[in-house]
Amino acid sequence: MRSIAKLEAVVRGARVEGILPSQQVEIVDAKWQGADVLSVVYRDQQGHTQPTLLFREQEDGLRLATREPQSRRFDADPAMFRLVGEAQRISLAYLFDPLLAVHTSLVRPLPHQITAVYEEMLARHPLKFLLADDPGSGKTIMAGLLIKELAARDDLRRCLVCAPGSLAEQWQEELASKFGLRFEIVTRDAIEADLAGNPFASNDLVIGRMDHLSRSDSIMARLSNVEWDLVVVDEAHKMSCPWYGDEPKPTKRYNLGQLLARQTRHLLLMTATPHNGKDEDFQSFLQLLDSERFAGRPRRRTRIDAHDLMRRMTKESLVTFEGTPLFPERRAYTPKYALTPEERVLYESVTKYVSDEMNRVERLHRVGRGSQGAIVGFAMTTLQRRLASSPEAIFQSLSLSFRAAVTPEDSSPSVR
Repeated sequence: MRSIAKLEAVVRGARVEGILPSQQVEIVDAKWQGADVLSVVYRDQQGHTQPTLLFREQEDGLRLATREPQSRRFDADPAMFRLVGEAQRISLAYLFDPLLAVHTSLVRPLPHQITAVYEEMLARHPLKFLLADDPGSGKTIMAGLLIKELAARDDLRRCLVCAPGSLAEQWQEELASKFGLRFEIVTRDAIEADLAGNPFASNDLVIGRMDHLSRSDSIMARLSNVEWDLVVVDEAHKMSCPWYGDEPKPTKRYNLGQLLARQTRHLLLMTATPHNGKDEDFQSFLQLLDSERFAGRPRRRTRIDAHDLMRRMTKESLVTFEGTPLFPERRAYTPKYALTPEERVLYESVTKYVSDEMNRVERLHRVGRGSQGAIVGFAMTTLQRRLASSPEAIFQSLSLSFRAAVTPEDSSPSVR
């Protein structure tokens, strides 16, 4: 190390001390700004580049590093050398294997699952996507492949899966057994046991129950203090924001969805029923993916176009690699069979009973007691289904009905 007498010694490629405290930097570029000011761009030991200006009066504080010739030594631990080389090879594996997650997981994905992950989702940066394939398409497998591919590309370290409470353990088991991903389920006990009081910040891979998260203000506050690389929401249609008149009424689950959308870089919503038949509710749901594009209420006679943000495949379009349908065609037909004389009497008696009671429903509607009529109508529909099931089923239903019946027609909606 020697003192620099002149700024002229600070040239591209030189290693200099004195620009940053207790750290050598490498000069990437150097240009003169007059006779006494040198504009340089340097690279620090972390690999970050920064520009700065050097003045004549700083020359005494600068030191130029001289590179001492070093002899090559081959006495390092060979096992450690191989381990480092293998780690480097694995970190670049996705460049040579475009389906890395498929080949390193215990799954046999179907064509629609591969296209969803590798054609639809991985190409989007950042990912804001709605996966709305029909039930049975394997959306959990698609999410697992996505998580593993993003991790292999060093694009994911922290991930949150938000699912209905009954599905949390299923998510944990499948991600572990099929993809080797160890997720922790956040429970009340986990929150109390966490030393920092926030298991969302302490764990990188987390599963949360949707209602548990959305109904607690303290948990929502904890979530607002952490950021995620990816958030996956299962049964995302539960995060609804219905409209009543001209005013939206966001639910607690919807507020949770808005919070998670703000705190994550990638967001994947998964549901088999994205549209409930109301365009205004669907547009509010899409605000979780793009709050500006889908802001407000949709205009009448304006079709909501979300083809670039979602994918929906029906069961009829799902096929295997051989091109055969994944789900066999469903053909419904009504078998005919002859009734015995006793069955005929039972069938006609129950049918007459149901018909008389349905007339009673109409009378309740006419006198303004529609809610009671709805109860009676539901009971009659149930009796018809029990009749079609078996004689024993209709016998048990009628027995219960008669025991619970009351005599006055207008005193109760119970079946008489």
